Amino acid sequence: MTDEKVHVVCPACGAINRAPRERLAAAKCGTCHKPLFDAHPVAVDEAGFERHLSRNDIPVLVDVWAGWCGPCRAMAPHFERAASALEPGVRLLKLDADAAQETCARLGVRGIPAMFLFQGGKVLARAEGARGAEAIVRWTQDALAGHPQA
Repeated sequence: MTDEKVHVVCPACGAINRAPRERLAAAKCGTCHKPLFDAHPVAVDEAGFERHLSRNDIPVLVDVWAGWCGPCRAMAPHFERAASALEPGVRLLKLDADAAQETCARLGVRGIPAMFLFQGGKVLARAEGARGAEAIVRWTQDALAGHPQA
């Protein structure tokens, strides 16, 4: 067991929290006192996306989606289930492609749904197309296994 502390952005208020890695599952925000993890992806705008990428010490998995996209809507409950399997080791975010066009252009999003796995603000892996919960979890774990510093 280690006392390594990591920085985690609060999904409710955006505050930066420093918490022991082994106790993240039960950690609460020091500012708003809400749980840092609740087994649900966090909906973010472009500013929230940037904050999570730049301030989280844990990997960040982003689902780029749109409300009009049938495959995106079909994948949404699977991404939700993946959160319960991947948290608190990975922060899951939902980014609306229509509301985040600059970010999508910078990331080179060509089709949605698209997933991006980040560590330290850098893309570790990307994938396009809808996936089931198990496939999302497996894809994320495989990508992290290929990057031991993650």
